[in-house]
Amino acid sequence: MTTDELATLTRKPDRAGDRRLLDEVLDEARVGVLSTVTDDRLPWSVPMLAARDGDRLLIHGSSGAGALRHVAAGAPVTFTAFLLDGLVVAETLFDHSVNYRSAVVRGRLQPVDADDASRALDIFSDAILPGRSAEVRAHTGKEVSATVILALPIMDGWWLAKARAGGPGDDGAVGWTGHVPMETVYGDPVTATPGAVPASVRGLLER
Repeated sequence: MTTDELATLTRKPDRAGDRRLLDEVLDEARVGVLSTVTDDRLPWSVPMLAARDGDRLLIHGSSGAGALRHVAAGAPVTFTAFLLDGLVVAETLFDHSVNYRSAVVRGRLQPVDADDASRALDIFSDAILPGRSAEVRAHTGKEVSATVILALPIMDGWWLAKARAGGPGDDGAVGWTGHVPMETVYGDPVTATPGAVPASVRGLLER
């Protein structure tokens, strides 16, 4: 299969999205599945957090993780993210569906340079909890050394974004049909240590 075929929707091509949709999914999802094939030709997938930094996707993990060493050495990967936006209720079970947004990025991971590692970790952390890096001390050299930071370039022809929105297509239904929107919300912070709730955490509740 060619690169062009992998980046083209063959079923329901009208659901294909542009780069704006790709960035939206990657920024909002925060978590996805990194997949590759091992040297033994066995499939390998692991859910992990990710953060988009412009035209690259950052992931990180322990420097002792053998699987990360495998992909850091140049094994081809895919990173897949998926957002469930609603349930679509149709007249028949066959026509029930979901509203969603999804993204797939393919390529080869590149180790982040040592002089960029601390900044990359800040970007990663702030993508998960905006503003937190400014509230805590800087990373120590030991912490950076214990962490593998990898970047997956987002290149034209090497990604695919798609989405479905709206209700069912059965306009002639006899009973009720429609769709039920879904969203992720944050609950009240649960205190572990005394002190004021930091601005970064309060910001989550204001979204």
